[in-house]
Amino acid sequence: MAAFTSKDVARVAGVSQSTVSYVMTGKRPISERTRRRVLDAMEQLTYEPHAGARALAGRRTRVVGLVVRFGIGGDTFGLLPFIETITSSARAHDHDVLLVTADEGSAGLRRLAGRALCDAIIMMDIEEQDERVPVAAGLSVPVVLIGVPADPAGLHCVDLDFEAAARMAVDELAGAGHDEIVVMGYPASSMERGLNFVGRVLRSARRQARVRGLPLTVIEPVERGQEAAAVDQLLARWTNKHQRLGVLVPHSDAIVPLLNALRKRDVVPGRDISLIGLSTDREAEQSDPPYTNVSGEPRDVSRRAMETLFWLLDPSSGVERPAIDLVAPRLTRRTTVMPTPSN
Repeated sequence: MAAFTSKDVARVAGVSQSTVSYVMTGKRPISERTRRRVLDAMEQLTYEPHAGARALAGRRTRVVGLVVRFGIGGDTFGLLPFIETITSSARAHDHDVLLVTADEGSAGLRRLAGRALCDAIIMMDIEEQDERVPVAAGLSVPVVLIGVPADPAGLHCVDLDFEAAARMAVDELAGAGHDEIVVMGYPASSMERGLNFVGRVLRSARRQARVRGLPLTVIEPVERGQEAAAVDQLLARWTNKHQRLGVLVPHSDAIVPLLNALRKRDVVPGRDISLIGLSTDREAEQSDPPYTNVSGEPRDVSRRAMETLFWLLDPSSGVERPAIDLVAPRLTRRTTVMPTPSN
């Protein structure tokens, strides 16, 4: 069974893609003859005439498809704030959420749209070079990405401004008079998959360190359960105890284990070295010690993504949404950055 796109439907029906969209949504009156041509094209391309006819007739499923990654290599715990916020936002709009695992790839997207299982799709776990993105761009339902791939293919993207977060952390350490910055990197699985935020953080941190005239080193990978080994690599670089060393930890799961490993080695962030984490404010506040953080608030990102999704379903419902909508981070100072030395 061949997968269809709205472009294919338009081509077979001999109409514009916008006409296909109007038939699907019912937002503009379309002649019965044109409507029938579009319905016939959908039936021909999908071989699922009943589901396609329901979708093209503008009958909403009142379901949002959510494509997420579970299992090995996926941060299931970290997904919960996203899923909870997306679900509550959907219910506020009288919609349900249908979870689809990302390991289905493009086939899962085609199944959602081709069988008229949902009105729109939220995709998470976006890779920089993501083979699903061009497929999603051709679907007959709106798709919103949580993440920014190298080529969004015209899709709306919502995410934390990871580039700004990295710049903010580097500027904080540079402003506090540090001599060198070390970034404790991501697990190998995240780097190998090319998750979009990994490259965005590391490239931005390196650029800003060059701007500030500071050497920057990345220790990678930092694997879960092996943070102590990463701390030993860090301390091996810190041969001059008069050197002010600043550490950036962009992978939130690693922050507490790294702090514990430093404590066991009698290294105190805020006294001996400095540490800034990229995490939620709640994680930073509840840590022992509470650490300086640049906020990465998944609930803010999820709310903005759902606002974009429902605007795409009903453009008259609010102000036009930007194609790439980045949530601004903020830095909160706590106890883990050394004070600026007095002259």
